[in-house]
Amino acid sequence: MFQQFNIRSSSPILPRPVKGLVQLITRAQWLPVTQELSFRKFIEQSDLLEELKYDFNEKAELRHTETHRPFVFNYYKNVLERNSKRYQALGHLLEQYIYELLEKVCKLQKVYIPPEADKEPRSFFFMSERALTNHHSALLVLLQDRGVFRAGQWSQQAVIHHGLQHGSQIPCIQMALQAHYDVIVLNPNDNFVDLQTEKEWKGLLTQNVESSSRKMVQTENFLSLQQSLQCIPKRCSNTPEEHMAYIWDYFISKAEGKDVAFIVHGYGGLVFMDLLVRRKWEVMSKVYAVALIDSEHHVGHQLGSDIQLLAWIKHHCREWVTSPKPLDKPAATVLKKEFPMVSAGTEKHNLAPSSSLQSIFKYFRKALKAKAAINFSRVPIVTRSSTKRKQSA
Repeated sequence: MFQQFNIRSSSPILPRPVKGLVQLITRAQWLPVTQELSFRKFIEQSDLLEELKYDFNEKAELRHTETHRPFVFNYYKNVLERNSKRYQALGHLLEQYIYELLEKVCKLQKVYIPPEADKEPRSFFFMSERALTNHHSALLVLLQDRGVFRAGQWSQQAVIHHGLQHGSQIPCIQMALQAHYDVIVLNPNDNFVDLQTEKEWKGLLTQNVESSSRKMVQTENFLSLQQSLQCIPKRCSNTPEEHMAYIWDYFISKAEGKDVAFIVHGYGGLVFMDLLVRRKWEVMSKVYAVALIDSEHHVGHQLGSDIQLLAWIKHHCREWVTSPKPLDKPAATVLKKEFPMVSAGTEKHNLAPSSSLQSIFKYFRKALKAKAAINFSRVPIVTRSSTKRKQSA
């Protein structure tokens, strides 16, 4: 079972230490055994029951339900197009399944943007219930890499080949909630609706209750999925940069008194730096720490020679990069040395987030303690003599 955490507190606190938390979550039985939250349920409700006989085991690894072997791409022997479409269908089902886990297991709320555009295609993101109102907790924002995957995933490929504990953001979210953070999970790759593909997906995900002849027709539809030009951009989320800016302006910036931290992966690093340039003073005042993971940002091109921004990232950013070195060993390069860089403990880009999580949360805790110490040192100390002077004045 996924662990359910009590994440509320009645008094101001710093996030709890995360020592041993990764091991605790890793050892936990990942997938709920109830039929309600089974990935198999999603496949059974589609017309792909024969093509995709897969489910997640007790270790959150995707395995064939009969052979118990990992996912095999070459289902149709040496027929690339059919295998590619089958892989795309699996990715779509995983996307929907992880959305459900975010809501039912992590207890996050799905928030559509913009709120008023209920009659047009629109994007969405997830956040914990009191993310904007609970002043006793810090706020953690997750910003993924670019790709076909959506909110709740670091890497679709890692989910399929290495399991949910490595490819999904759920371990990170659980760690954050356990440490008394509130969470916002961005959805930066949800930028447009392909009308033709959406129609075909709906056909595929219809409950298979009719005859085998209808099954054959729908299977042919599955094999004929084509990239369509009938694309409608989603307002306020045309690009990852626009998605990030909108959620910052209308949600994160409205959370008064919240200390904000970011975890950004790959292209998400470039998106964060874009936000930093666009909302310079707001970001510098609200964000206390940024963990970049194998980031694609470019300080020279994006920040230029802005002395204030360069000074800020030096003290508030740290990057975990793919490296053969052990986790946390210095890994600075000639091209990147604007802020501390350490090894993610892996040479694989799509495994870097899961590999570096424990180190990242330690970094956040130290950064928040340092911020609290600075704020405390700025508070004037009231003495008897100062009180007397005020009274006599």
